Amino acid sequence: MSASRAGKPLGIFYEHPDWYRPLFQELDRRGVHYEALHADDHTYDPSAAESAHAVVFNRMSPSAHTRGRAHVIFYTLHYLSHLERLGVRVINGHAAWRTEISKAYQLTLLERLGLPYPRARVIHHPSQASDAARGLRFPVVVKPNIGGSGAGIVRFDDPAALARAARGHALALGLDSTALVQEYIAADAGRIVRVEVLDRRYLYAIRIYTSGDSFNLCPADVCQAVDGAELVRAACAADAPKNALRVERFTPSHEIVQAVERIMAAGGIEIGGVEYMIDPRDGRAYFYDVNARSNFIADAPRVVGFDPFVRLADWLEAELARAGGAARPAGVLS
Repeated sequence: MSASRAGKPLGIFYEHPDWYRPLFQELDRRGVHYEALHADDHTYDPSAAESAHAVVFNRMSPSAHTRGRAHVIFYTLHYLSHLERLGVRVINGHAAWRTEISKAYQLTLLERLGLPYPRARVIHHPSQASDAARGLRFPVVVKPNIGGSGAGIVRFDDPAALARAARGHALALGLDSTALVQEYIAADAGRIVRVEVLDRRYLYAIRIYTSGDSFNLCPADVCQAVDGAELVRAACAADAPKNALRVERFTPSHEIVQAVERIMAAGGIEIGGVEYMIDPRDGRAYFYDVNARSNFIADAPRVVGFDPFVRLADWLEAELARAGGAARPAGVLS
C-alpha cells in the first residue's frame, strides 16, 4: 500500500450523462468513497506530484464526439498518461483507450492474435476509398477510425456507389481522418454476439437480433427480450428513442471466450466487450468490434440473470482497497 494513496477515493472519469447512473447508484447504496469526474469540467496539472485519487476508472466513450465533446477524446489520452506517470492504479488506462479509439489498431491486434475479422483496408483520405476497395467483396462499409455507437458508418452495395460518394465529398473519415474500408457481413439470421469481460475474464454474453439497417448496437439501448418483453433501460436517457433490437442471453463456445480474453489482454482492456458474428457463407465467427467500456445490457437481471453493476461495484471496491484508498468517506461507518 502506498502512503500517498492512503485514504483517497476512487475517481470515475466519464462523459455520458446517463450510462453510468446505475453504477453511481450502486456505489452510493454501499457508501463507497468515490468522486465522479465529468470530462466537461476536468483539467489537470502535469507538474503534480500525486493524484487526488487512489484508483481512477476510465469510463470515457469514443462516441463523445456525437454529443459535442470531440475535444475530450484526445485529452483523455493525455490525462491517462499523466496518471500512469504518477503510479496511479488506472482501470482501462492509456493502452485500453488507445485500443478503443482506433478501429485500425483493433485490426492490428486481431491480426497479431491470428483471429478472423472482416477483410479491410485502412485509408486516410476519401479519394483512396475506391482503390482500397479493389479486391474486397461488396457490400463494403466505410467505418471511421474513431466511432462509438455505430457513428459515421456507411454501407455501399457496389463500387459505383462508393466512387460517387468519394467524388461527391460524401465520405466522412472522422476525427483523425482515418477510416476502414471493410467488407460488410450480413450476420447469420441477423444475430450478433457481444461478450462482456470484467477483470479481463468472461462475465456474460448476449445475442442481439438486428435488421442490419443500423450500426448502433449499444446494449443499454436494446428495448426488448426475444419473448417481446419490454426491458427497463436504466442507463439510457429518459427520452431515448426505442429501436427494434431484441436480445437474449447466450453462451459462446470455450474457444470464443478464450479468444475474447486474449483480445482484451492484448488491448490492455480490463472491462469491456467484444462483438462478433457468424458469416452464413462459411459458418465462421468474425470479430469486428472491441470496446474498452461496458454499458451493460438493459434490464440485466431479466436477461442474463444477475446485475453486472453489482459485480462491477464489488470489483471496484476490491481494487480501491488493494490500492490503499478509503472505502468510505471520512466519518462514514461501513
